Amino acid sequence: MKIPRVLLAAGASGSGKTTVTCALLMALKEMGLGVTSFKCGPDYIDPMFHAQVLGVRSRNLDTFFAREEVIRYLLQKNAGSSDIAVMEGVMGYYDGVAGISTKASAYDLASVTDTPVILLVNTRGMSVSIAAFIKGFLEYKKDSRIRGVIFNQMSPMLYERAKKLVEEELPVKVLGYVPKLDFQLESRHLGLVLPEEIPALMENLHKAARIVRETLDIEGILKLARQAPEMEEIGEEHLAEPDKAFLYYADRPLRIGLAQDEAFCFFYEDNFRLLRQMGAELVPFSLLHDVALPEDLDGLLLMGGYPELYAKELEENNAMRESLLRALKDGLPCIAECGGFMYLHEELQGMDGAFHKGVGLIPGRVFRTEKLQRFGYIELTENIENCLFGYPRDYSWGHNRDSAQTSSGETAQNSSEDSPRDESSKPPLTAHEFHYFDSENCGEAFHAKKPLSKRGWNCIHSTPTLFAGFPHLYFYGNPSVAAAFLRRCCETKK
Repeated sequence: MKIPRVLLAAGASGSGKTTVTCALLMALKEMGLGVTSFKCGPDYIDPMFHAQVLGVRSRNLDTFFAREEVIRYLLQKNAGSSDIAVMEGVMGYYDGVAGISTKASAYDLASVTDTPVILLVNTRGMSVSIAAFIKGFLEYKKDSRIRGVIFNQMSPMLYERAKKLVEEELPVKVLGYVPKLDFQLESRHLGLVLPEEIPALMENLHKAARIVRETLDIEGILKLARQAPEMEEIGEEHLAEPDKAFLYYADRPLRIGLAQDEAFCFFYEDNFRLLRQMGAELVPFSLLHDVALPEDLDGLLLMGGYPELYAKELEENNAMRESLLRALKDGLPCIAECGGFMYLHEELQGMDGAFHKGVGLIPGRVFRTEKLQRFGYIELTENIENCLFGYPRDYSWGHNRDSAQTSSGETAQNSSEDSPRDESSKPPLTAHEFHYFDSENCGEAFHAKKPLSKRGWNCIHSTPTLFAGFPHLYFYGNPSVAAAFLRRCCETKK
């Protein structure tokens, strides 16, 4: 399968990857090309920008969450008909798990997908040192896959001389520069602000696209993308087929309610793809604006987002809170992640500092902290048997890898801050956490362990009808969770 593709990486966070990637995507779209974008890692918000603002298909590719063949399968499924696939890296190019590994780095994704890389270099305050900087990234790994370079925040007066210097001394092609722009995508406590909150966003992006069409070697970028090696096509037969035996009980598609509005907006689109593949119909509704759940639901998804920004409005929607509480107490199966989990508590502290009423299903309060709590990738193992909606885990389509082994051969430390644990040979569930809030009642059903680290903690409330906690799951890496959820939906419906 031929998929023209490039990965845009940088030496460090804050180098301008997201702004330059969005400008490039907009420019390619304005040229009439079919573009698909991908974000390396677990980030929700950059793909939301790409999809909602730029109007391009955007997905995540995360080599910590899923096996290599699953990553290539998702790349092919999402970008197979595109003129070009543009991947945006994460952090510094080689930065991966635990800060000591290249696993799950942009470099790891480029290796797994055999994708040529363009290194974005923030040249502010540099001249000749630009060459030394690039040389280090080219030589750190023999197979760096870095084939091109873009200079960011560079003066037009310096560009031709810097380009000549780099191309004469290094085996890499300079593909243009980006001058200092008069706008940047802003930050806040969970990454980038939401698209509708940025004044004149579309005007600025169109302006940035016009600039990069003049300053970047767009034809050179397209040529590099088309030089990406062909990929062996991965069909469904290369993956263990998701278990559909439970659909025997369903005389119609399972109706799964999906909370989706300003307060709950963090999703992996491929999670929805797998649920539909396994027989679900997703029914969007709003916890902010609707007064009751949709009718005839067989299950619920309460995903992450910004409930703390809308805590007062959520509290004032008494009818929805009561409707949701009745349904959950009556046994409607539910997955609640991070923001959805926070909303299920008795009280939730808003960004205004006040505590507001939540649904009241989970005893205790959710409160704001001053720093990120338990940030990053984790591996989840069960503290009790059959804690996935009352089912044992089906490992036949799981990670099927040694989770203690990284792509560069480093070995994880399997110890924990807690008492010694009985380590199972079965792979753990892969997940990540990213939140400034904490709970008085995080749950005890699973033990979370940081990979390549001694740190660990208990988390998640799990019953035959509920899976609720701070961790975010990626279903293509954890299909047993999706399967167990839909099985329970079918049995509850029956």
